[in-house]
Amino acid sequence: MNHSIAILPTLNDATDVARHRMCIGCGACVSVCPEKKLQMVDLLDDGLRPVSTGNGCGDCTDCLTVCPGIGISHASQPATAGFNKALAPSWGPVLEVWEGHAADAALRRDGSSGGLASALALYCVERGGMHGLVHIGSDEKARWRNRTQLSRTRDEVLAATGSRYAPASPCDHLEWIEDAPAPCVFIGKPCDVEAVRKAGAIRPRLERNLGLAIGIFCAGTPSTQGTLDLLHEHGLDPAEVEDVRYRGRGWPGSFAVRLKREPEAWRDLATYAEAWGFLQKYRPYRCHLCPDGTSEFADIACGDPWYRELEDDEPGQSLVVVRTQRGREIVRAAIEAGYVRLEPVRPELLQMSQRELQLKRGAIWGRIWTMRALAVPAPRFEGFALFRNWLAIPWRHKLRSVIGTARRVITRRYHRPLGSPWLRSEAPTLGVQVPPVQR
Repeated sequence: MNHSIAILPTLNDATDVARHRMCIGCGACVSVCPEKKLQMVDLLDDGLRPVSTGNGCGDCTDCLTVCPGIGISHASQPATAGFNKALAPSWGPVLEVWEGHAADAALRRDGSSGGLASALALYCVERGGMHGLVHIGSDEKARWRNRTQLSRTRDEVLAATGSRYAPASPCDHLEWIEDAPAPCVFIGKPCDVEAVRKAGAIRPRLERNLGLAIGIFCAGTPSTQGTLDLLHEHGLDPAEVEDVRYRGRGWPGSFAVRLKREPEAWRDLATYAEAWGFLQKYRPYRCHLCPDGTSEFADIACGDPWYRELEDDEPGQSLVVVRTQRGREIVRAAIEAGYVRLEPVRPELLQMSQRELQLKRGAIWGRIWTMRALAVPAPRFEGFALFRNWLAIPWRHKLRSVIGTARRVITRRYHRPLGSPWLRSEAPTLGVQVPPVQR
């Protein structure tokens, strides 16, 4: 996908992508750097971003080649036979849509909705001959932070269930998949799955050992500062917190904590709607430019079926979008093996469940056009029908996509790259607070 590099000649490596505010924090650049000169640092106001730990790079551009932040293309993906053509312009390749939940009651309760991503991955590990699951769990040193982990047992998978509304870089250890003795499952956000696909195009062993890619629906990733401020909003010092749950423990669940002085008891602080309403203000602007909210490059995508009002204490349900033949085989085998309980549903329920994601996608063409008109580097997307989606949204949203972007570019000086004190070789390691950067 070097075409994305050609239109942005000022980007020499992954740190330039971060300085131009196009990084999405997936961590793939760290995995593919042949000289291991990159590491991910948590910029509290922005997200996980790559910093250089060496004295500069040579002629290698692998970190740019795998970067979904500067561009993604459906043209690089093989055509999926039998997909729903009516849904493709807004939702990518869709073979089938199912609704249901994990058969395992604990996975269903602790998962973000119906626990299906975890249940499907567990089937692959326990019955599908796969080595393990590469995904995100909480950092034991500070539970409001995330870390990449390789899970091989039900208990490990169960401990990492539930959405994590904080920066995550599940692609920073792709070597775990490459070096595994058997194929692995990968679970990530849409941008993470895009990065795995791009990395697999230049790393054949990774491509061969990626047994299944499961994506989750995503509306953006709030910064770590969002979580810290939410804790302060409820009168809590983060140092008091033993564990954090952003949702789960019911559907849609609540923002809850366990305190070090009460390690056995969960304390519900806010409903899911209240917590997300607070945290979404902390999403970096690059998240507002992402056209893929439903993991279009995954084999299977999972998300909430928001097409109806939930009843009190209703058990969790998930939508499952099958995007590839490999995904179809896994879903049907998991049903047969009793790991998931699913019923086929009308594909149109996808659109009814995720109207906000479709509206966001419609605004992206106007945002990117405005950025380019103001000489601000912007990502390049191919095969997403963005102009067609932009034409379909109301005029007030069209104007907002242009005027709002212009105002942000001018007032926040997006034409200037970020300063570089955090890009030096002595950059702070993950977990140390650093000066805030302008989003």
